[in-house]
Amino acid sequence: MKVIQLYTNEKKLIERAAKGDRKSQRRLYDKHAGKMLSVCRQYISPIESAEEIMLNGFLKVFTKLDTFNHEGSFEGWVRRIMIRECLNCLRKKQTYKWSSEIDDDQFEDVVEDDSEDVPLDQIQQCIDTLPDGYKSVFVMFALDGLKHREIAIMLSISENTSKSQYRKARLMLQEQLTLLKKKHYEA
Repeated sequence: MKVIQLYTNEKKLIERAAKGDRKSQRRLYDKHAGKMLSVCRQYISPIESAEEIMLNGFLKVFTKLDTFNHEGSFEGWVRRIMIRECLNCLRKKQTYKWSSEIDDDQFEDVVEDDSEDVPLDQIQQCIDTLPDGYKSVFVMFALDGLKHREIAIMLSISENTSKSQYRKARLMLQEQLTLLKKKHYEA
C-alpha cells in the first residue's frame, strides 16, 4: 500500500487554507512560524511580545490569503506582513525617535568589526539595546535586505534619515561589540 502525503504542494495548500481549511492553515503555520517568530523577535523584545505580534500577523495572513497571487515566494509575502505588524506595534507605542538627517557626504565608511568571537545571542542583545528607530532601520536594511528607499516609504521618513539611522545603529553596535570582546579577552 502506497502512502500519499496530503498537501505537499504549497500552492494547493495555500488555496485550501484560503478556503478556510483549518488543517491546511495549521500546516502553513507550522511550516513558517519558526522563521516568522525570528523576524518578529528582531524587531520586538521580549520573546513573548514578539510571539504575540507573530500570532497577530498570522491572523492577517489567513484573512488576506486570497489576495496572495502566487507571484514571488509565499514566505516573502508572509515576512512582509510580519514586518508591517512589528512596525505598527512600535508606532502604537510611539517609540520611534528619529535623529537629525545627515548629508550623503557625511557618511564615512564604518570600520568593519570582526564579530565572530561574539555569540549570536549576545549580538541580538546588543541589537535589542538600540533605540527603536535605529533598530528598525538596521534590521530592515541589514537583515531583511530592504533598500533605504523602501524603508523610507514604510516608515514615512526620508531616505537620508533611513541612511542616518542605519549608520548610527552600526556605530552603536560596533561600540557595544568592541566592549564585549574586550571583556571577553580580559576574562
